[in-house]
Amino acid sequence: MKNYFITGTDTDVGKSLIACALIQAFAERGCRAAPMKPIAAGTMNINGVDMNIDVAALRDVSGSKAALRDINPYCFSEPIAPHLAAQHENVVVEIGVIRAAFDRLKADADTVLVEGAGGFLVPLSLTQSMAEIPMALGLEVILVVGMRLGVLNHALLTVEAIRSRGLKLGGWVANTAVAGATMLAYDENHATLERIIGAPLLGTVPYDALSSNALERARRASHHLRMDTLLD
Repeated sequence: MKNYFITGTDTDVGKSLIACALIQAFAERGCRAAPMKPIAAGTMNINGVDMNIDVAALRDVSGSKAALRDINPYCFSEPIAPHLAAQHENVVVEIGVIRAAFDRLKADADTVLVEGAGGFLVPLSLTQSMAEIPMALGLEVILVVGMRLGVLNHALLTVEAIRSRGLKLGGWVANTAVAGATMLAYDENHATLERIIGAPLLGTVPYDALSSNALERARRASHHLRMDTLLD
């Protein structure tokens, strides 16, 4: 099976939710999906371990027993841009470290879902961006589109950046990430994105006000996903 890089049109558009939903959807079809978030910024104490909350959700939903250092090779304490967080901790992000962790995860899974941090071109350093990761690992890209004002520009710029690097856009998800968010002309904007993006629409996920934990949210969101094109 193919492996995928999950990126978004911006930060806080629901990348982790969709990554968790994809893990759940693969599991429901008998496929083992290993989660990976190579770089995370911002931690909290979870059961005695300083961990990023998105990484914790990915582990909980997947039930992965993989080493935390493989699921999340670089974890920075400050919730700021990754290159700045790395600078503050005197760390240099090395793609080779990420590739080695990815290979270990891949050896024990049917597919690896690699979640980025922030948007597609968020810097990792003054010379590298998040785009280096799917390029180095040979991943198809899944784009999470946060359905809110400004999304057309954000989505189309991101699609252009993905394709200009020779990467394949395997599909996209329209996600409403914020409670009470109302996007004027939602249907028309959604239809415009479908026509212009020119990649499979994997699902349209509404805001979930009912779920109380990551696994519940993943299960609810997974029901809105179409997996056929990802399972080919």
